Amino acid sequence: MKVDLRLYAILDPERTRGRDLAELARAAAAGGATLLQYRDKHAGTRDLVARAGAIKAALADTGVPLLVNDRVDVALAAGADGVHVGQDDMHAGDARRLLGPRAIVGVTLKTSAHVAELAALPVDYGCIGGIFATASKDNPAPPVGLAGLAQLVDGARGTRPGLPVGAIAGIDATNAAAVIGAGADGVAVISALFMAEDVEAAARSLRRIVDEALAARGPADAAR
Repeated sequence: MKVDLRLYAILDPERTRGRDLAELARAAAAGGATLLQYRDKHAGTRDLVARAGAIKAALADTGVPLLVNDRVDVALAAGADGVHVGQDDMHAGDARRLLGPRAIVGVTLKTSAHVAELAALPVDYGCIGGIFATASKDNPAPPVGLAGLAQLVDGARGTRPGLPVGAIAGIDATNAAAVIGAGADGVAVISALFMAEDVEAAARSLRRIVDEALAARGPADAAR
């Protein structure tokens, strides 16, 4: 499945200023988010399913797919469109086997070794991180920066030509264009969206920045 990573909104209850998750998801979609992930490391399973289900319902007529971070069981129970798995989560192959061929399965890429494994992974996209320092997640590894991002993107495209590759961590309106310029197909954003006073406006601004940066790269580069 071809996944649109241009503006990948990651909804974490710890970075929402206490506001309703479903309403925030709908606002992000209205502003131009192309993919949304529900990430919650603390809620119990029943709450996770209920919240994911409410977010899925809020996105029902937007065309924006909902992924669940890590929890394949929650994605199945809530009727989500897929999952995103990290390097310490369920293996992407197991997630695919459980969710089936139509689900979206994404994977975190942090090193060249992770990129090399892409050839054998049944995933629909990769997300490289962390690019910059971030307060949204405890990340013991140092940020890879723009140069590291460019190197990992090139490696991913060599291993899996045509696979969409996004970037995450510390990305906002001040650096999103540079991230796209370094080769990413889109940006995954948490605080810059969901800590904003006006989520829809923040999404619209970021989406415009990403689209303009992609256009500046040109069709030949975008088709790599």
